[in-house]
Formats: sequence, structure tokens, C-alpha cells
Amino acid sequence: MQYDVIVIGAGVTGAMAAYQLSRYQLKVCVLDKRLEPAAETSSANSGIVHAGYDAKPGSQKAALNVRGNLLMEGICKDLDVPFRRIGSLVVAFSDAEAATVRELYESGNQNGVPELRIIDAKETYEREPNLQPGAVCALYAPTAGIVCPYELTTAALEVACVNGVDYVRSTQVTGIETTPEGFVVTAGDKQWNAKVVVNAAGLFADQIAHMVGDDRFTITPRKGEYILFEKSMGSKVNHVVFQTPANGSKGVLVAPTVDGNLYIGPNANVVEDKNDTSTTWTGLEEIKTCAAKSVGGLDMRLAITNFAGLRATPSTGDFIVDSPIAGFINAAGIESPGLSAAPAIAEKVVELVRNSGRVQLQSCPNWVAQREPVVRFREMTNSERAQLVAKNPAYGRIICRCETVTEQEIRDAIRRPAGARSVDGVKRRTRSGMGKCQGGFCGPRVVDILAQELQCEPTEITKFGGASYMLTGKTR
Repeated sequence: MQYDVIVIGAGVTGAMAAYQLSRYQLKVCVLDKRLEPAAETSSANSGIVHAGYDAKPGSQKAALNVRGNLLMEGICKDLDVPFRRIGSLVVAFSDAEAATVRELYESGNQNGVPELRIIDAKETYEREPNLQPGAVCALYAPTAGIVCPYELTTAALEVACVNGVDYVRSTQVTGIETTPEGFVVTAGDKQWNAKVVVNAAGLFADQIAHMVGDDRFTITPRKGEYILFEKSMGSKVNHVVFQTPANGSKGVLVAPTVDGNLYIGPNANVVEDKNDTSTTWTGLEEIKTCAAKSVGGLDMRLAITNFAGLRATPSTGDFIVDSPIAGFINAAGIESPGLSAAPAIAEKVVELVRNSGRVQLQSCPNWVAQREPVVRFREMTNSERAQLVAKNPAYGRIICRCETVTEQEIRDAIRRPAGARSVDGVKRRTRSGMGKCQGGFCGPRVVDILAQELQCEPTEITKFGGASYMLTGKTR
């Protein structure tokens, strides 16, 4: 199979790169080893669109974060992805921490972060009355925001597919051979030819780079654990509340989600296994203790789940967005603030593709920039719901009671471009299973609907691909 560009990885970096490349008259393919997009780091991060004050001035992180933040709102509007620019606070509870806040302020000014300012204790408590006593000041960044990372990823990939990009799932790249014309990529039991390869393989980007002889960096996984609370806790804070950073970490934070929940986390612990997303009692206790230093009244009885994600920490200390050999482009080491920077990283990837000289970038005259709007029954008025149900009664059958997700919404999620193929795929696209019961009631119905839509047996449906089968067999 011959392609102009192969993108390896369907996380937010790869999906956003594919979305931007789909603007041009190119034959593009996204190869991903997982069954669903955003199945690794992009499914388990904080969802924060950082302002850009904490990255080292002059670094790729700094430049791409600030540019990505600027682009994010418009892209989310085009992709029909909820985005809220709620601002962030870095709260200082001592004179030493206040000095760190001033350093961050200076760093942010050098990075070109707009509207950044240090606010006194009075304004800090006016903005966040549930902070613990003793705050001295805070760094206020109005441009910070929140977004759903896996919805953003899926939306970008959907539009890329609408514009002709091929998305190949459950296909792991095992080798790349350099040829005079480009590359031969071995994935699964097939070989794929490409003039340009984009390495957006996240935690495994170092292994992909090694396949073409680029040994300049390694990727170390750093685990971050989180605790998610039900929506009754969602108004506990109004902004993303950071503690002052220490030891290279932004620290445990307290923040609302774009869907109305509240979460605390993450910690940051180096692990050896790039597949280790387990949570630990020690780690969760650490998060509880640290979060309570910033915000009072965190009722752990209202926690509904916990989870962990792995950050792709590069040995270079900075994003690696470059082209070490002709036609091979790294978008690697994309740890925090990678989600924030993703739109800008995609822009740079397109620039590197253009500069490779391997392909000509001619704009598509019929490029579709916007995603077909998603039906979100839970957000509609009763009048809007009645009109929708009159057209299609399946919108009136509630499958997930916790999140008010309907049967037709689930069917839509499966039928859309790059649609759901697993229970987690439905969950991330519709929020079915994300409420208090965590899928206890709706899970079996989701399995049934998947089996109907995919024309297979319910025993073939998995939670997230591979051997993660939901059912072992029939009892009668």
C-alpha cells in the first residue's frame, strides 16, 4: 500500500497531525496498535489547556504550548468539542512559594503568555473561597482552560477520516526500512510504503525512532494517578487550582472537568513498565493528602473512580519535534503540556512534511474543517428532546441513566467515522458508563448494541480491544 504520509499513533498528537494533513491533497494513513484512538496517554490526563508560563523560555514546550493554547478554542469549535477557558491559579501558602510564583510570572512573560498577573490573597479567596486558609498570593492565568482529551482526539481523527485519511486499528508497527523513495513500514502482517513517516507513538516513540537509526533520546514513563468525583462536587473550585511546583512537577491539582465533575491529581512516579496504568493505595493516599493542602472539604465519599496515566517523559527535557533524516518526522516526548500544544505541534509537523521535499502540499478545494455536530441528549431542553424523539424514537430510550445517554447516541458513536468498536470506545464518545455506577447498569446494554451494530456475537465484544472480553460465554 502506497501512501504519501503514514502517521504512527492515534493519540492526540497523531490525530491532530492527521487532521491538519487532511487539508492537503495527500494520501495519508494513521496506524495505531490499539483498537480505539486516545487509548493510552491521551485517555488519562488532566484535560488542562495550560497557559504556558512554566515551560523553560526558548524551549519547544514553551513556544508550542502558547501557540497551541491560542489555537485551541477555534479548533474545538470546529470539531464540536466542549472547551471552557476557566483560567488557572498557582497558589502560594508561604513566602518561599510566593517567590516561586514570581519566577513563574517572569517565565510566563518571557514565553509570551497574555494577561498573566499575580493576585493578592483577597482576590485569590474571592476567586476560590474553598481554598485552605493561609494563602499569600496566586499566579492567575486567565487563558488556561479545560477540554476532554479523548473527545478532542476522536473528533480530530473523525474529521481526518471524512477528508480521506485511512485509519488502521490494532496494527502495531514492528519495523521501518529506509528506501530511496521513502520508507517501508512493517505493521501486523502487512507492509506499507510511505514517502514520509510521522512518529507520534507516545510512550513508544523512542522505539519507533530507533527503527530508522535515531538513537538521540529515550522515553521514560511517569505515572500520574487521579481521583474523580461525582458532579455534585464539580463546583468546589472555579479554576484549575495548582500548588506551587516542586522537583520538576506541577504538583497535585484540583480542577473541574469540562463535563462537570471534579478531580484531584496527579502525582508523578517513574515506572519501568510502559503498560503499567495500575493505581496504588500509596499513590491515592498521596493525592488525597496533597490535594487537601490546597482545597478544603474534599469529600472522599463522593469519589466515583480512580485511574492512572503514563506521561512520555523524554531524556532531552523538551519536546522532540524535528526531522533527523529526510522524510522521517518525530513528534516525540510529548509530555505535559502536550495536550495544550497539540494544535501547534500539528502545524509544525505539516511544516516539516512540506520541508521534506518528498511531497507537494496542495490544498484540498473541498476540505471539510468542521465535524458533524454530536447529539448530546443530556444537554438538550425538554422541547429539543421531544422534537428529536419524534424523528427517531431510539433517542428516547435511555441506556445510561447516570449520564442520560440514549440508545441512538450509542449507535451514532459506533457508526461515525473512526467509530467505537469497544465498550471503552463507546464510553469515551458518549459518556455511557462514566457516572456513579461506572457502567453497572448500562454496560450489558452497551455490549448488546455493539454486537448488533458490528454484526457479531456479544462474546466477541471487548472492553478496550485485545483479550479484554466482556463476556466468557452463554449460561443458557
